[in-house]
Amino acid sequence: MSPARVLLATRNQGKVRELQVLLADLGIQVESLDEHPEVGELREDGDTFEANALQKAEIASAASGLPCVADDSGLEVDALDGRPGVLSARYAETVQARNAKLLDELADVPPERRTARFRCVMAYVHGSEEPIVVSGACEGRIARQPRGDNGFGYDPVFLLDDGRTMAMLSAEDKNAISHRGRAARKLVAALRDR
Repeated sequence: MSPARVLLATRNQGKVRELQVLLADLGIQVESLDEHPEVGELREDGDTFEANALQKAEIASAASGLPCVADDSGLEVDALDGRPGVLSARYAETVQARNAKLLDELADVPPERRTARFRCVMAYVHGSEEPIVVSGACEGRIARQPRGDNGFGYDPVFLLDDGRTMAMLSAEDKNAISHRGRAARKLVAALRDR
């Protein structure tokens, strides 16, 4: 049985909007950390996406008393040995600086070696229940320059097979193929089975 309310352990409003849509099928009201100051700042000091997602979900659920969903996600670039990976959000100070750093590091890398993926691990934690941990990935390449005005983070430089960047997609199209959308659909299926 799925809960009526879930705390999403983020202040990223882009993630909140995406998850609200994806969890709407279950009739779950999604709340963010902005609505729960009692939770405080969450650490992301794990070595893996899974460790970070579980850590954030456990802390937020314990502080709020609500079931909690947390994700850790990032960009893995093959030519950079998987970087920025778990450090995606801390790769540089701002979104623009992160994208610029990534493009600079790949300046001499030919298109066929610019393969990458967005990866997302989502954890659901509630009290003594067994945690649910799911993951999703979206394969693509790193573009030569940013394009598109939608999305957030690395979306403007993540090139899909059809020639569009993730930032050129509508929210609905992005949710259908994104790493977070794929992980969320697995989470929804697992919550339905509970």
